[in-house]
Amino acid sequence: MNALILAAGYATRLYPLTQSFPKPLLQIGSKSIIDYIIKGLHKISELKNIWVVTNHTFFRHFQDWRKSHSDKTKVEIVDDGTQTPEDRLGAVRDMDFVIQKEKINSDLLVVGGDNLFEFDLRNFAVQGQSHKPYPTLGVYDVGSKTVAKRFGVVTLDSKGRVAHFVEKPIHPHSTLVAMCLYYFPKESLPWIRCYLDSGENADAPGHYLSWLAREESVYGYLFEGDWVDIGDLKVYKETQSRYSQKESKKGVKDNG
Repeated sequence: MNALILAAGYATRLYPLTQSFPKPLLQIGSKSIIDYIIKGLHKISELKNIWVVTNHTFFRHFQDWRKSHSDKTKVEIVDDGTQTPEDRLGAVRDMDFVIQKEKINSDLLVVGGDNLFEFDLRNFAVQGQSHKPYPTLGVYDVGSKTVAKRFGVVTLDSKGRVAHFVEKPIHPHSTLVAMCLYYFPKESLPWIRCYLDSGENADAPGHYLSWLAREESVYGYLFEGDWVDIGDLKVYKETQSRYSQKESKKGVKDNG
């Protein structure tokens, strides 16, 4: 099993903060967003390699981060060659780009580089393996249909399969939303190319999962705990403040 972190976006909604700096390397508390992701991935004992796909503009930032990051799992930075928001490949094409370039023929766990969580991903991987050859999608209950409008909204059937998936609906039918967290068994990887060849939206991965839920089967795994999609400046500042306060309180407690 291997993992891919999607980090090739330009995060224009966080400008000016991300005009010359990649969102996944922004600090939340004392760590960068991507460090939280890496920590969650390291819980999976079967994991062999982690690829981080980024754009050419931010490639050196991730190389510098990698040099200062020592861990037991191999982390490789992949440059998708784009340099502006206008010529970006889009998340789905980035997945296909890395799969083809690295000749990946193994189960692949894919996670968006702006997902902030401290989940243990072992159970997610186990469930993903149990549903082969079909993909498994991370699902989270945001508890509000107003909030759900910002995401892909899903409904699960009695067997845990995705029964409905609508990307950013005006009238959400559920408070369950799709996280940018996917388990793709190796048998399902060629379906990404089939989707792209059909001319569908290559930008948001949710469009691909919505298509996949109609064409094949997709299972959902419901996460519990804290999860934040760092989508704009307001969310980033609020989250940064909350984590800094939490670390400060922990430090006082540890020193007391």
